[in-house]
Amino acid sequence: MKKVLVSLVQIAVTIAVLFWVFHDPQKRAQMAVALRMANYGWVVAAIACYCLVEFVAAIRWFILLRVQKIYLSVPRVAGLFLIGMFYNQFLPGGTGGDIIKSYLLLKETPGKATGALLAVVFDRMVGLVALISITGTLIALRYNWLTQLPETRQLVWLLMAILGGAVLMLVTSFVVSGFNLAHSLPARFPGREKLIELSASYHLYAHHWRATLAAFGLSIVAHLSTFATFLCVAYAFRAQVGVLDFFAIMPIERTISSLPISFAGVGLREKIFQVMLHGLAGVPEAVAVLIGSMSFL
Repeated sequence: MKKVLVSLVQIAVTIAVLFWVFHDPQKRAQMAVALRMANYGWVVAAIACYCLVEFVAAIRWFILLRVQKIYLSVPRVAGLFLIGMFYNQFLPGGTGGDIIKSYLLLKETPGKATGALLAVVFDRMVGLVALISITGTLIALRYNWLTQLPETRQLVWLLMAILGGAVLMLVTSFVVSGFNLAHSLPARFPGREKLIELSASYHLYAHHWRATLAAFGLSIVAHLSTFATFLCVAYAFRAQVGVLDFFAIMPIERTISSLPISFAGVGLREKIFQVMLHGLAGVPEAVAVLIGSMSFL
């Protein structure tokens, strides 16, 4: 019942934000003009960049599975990954595809349930560490530009608060793992067994540091390719924005739109682009909204 209520709230928020963004008939007319004048060569480039994102992410998962001694064939891993990617587009939140992918993986790896689940969890964690690294660099380079308006400053501070919490969580888990503190927790401590499993996973991936480093590098490529996908869409609609400026905006959009507020980030994504691109780079509001909408599609 709780999950149903959460989904209903997400759908309601999505509809409300989309109405807020698209209700202006003048703005819709400007969007129609932008679509007619779009350079679809850049759309093709965006599709190519997105294909690279998923290809690299699939290789990363394949590497992490092998560390857990799960030796599925490349075509099978690719198939499971694509199934998860499909469900990610339609299930609420950003982890629905992971749940489906994990379920199918467990059916194919009897006796290795813990390793299969930890590979999925660690896949997410490596991606998070890579995103934090990229975000820290970009925010440091373009902080003054990003915070020159009250609206954009609030979004940057929200981003920093969210990622600050993520860093605290990661550091805490590393400390618990490094000093084997999970075994010292009371037997009835909530999530104790999961913490012990996660601690063992940390030690395993630390031992296979070359594979972990490769996964981290692939995560960097995946995030930057995601940014490039949105940038190509922006150029398709003839938005005049520099590469570094656009990339500095992307961690804000990626992080905030991933919050389980709306359905798969729809509506939030368009609004963030509208605020950031229009306010900071002078991109027409209609074009900024289109960039968010087309990138989702």
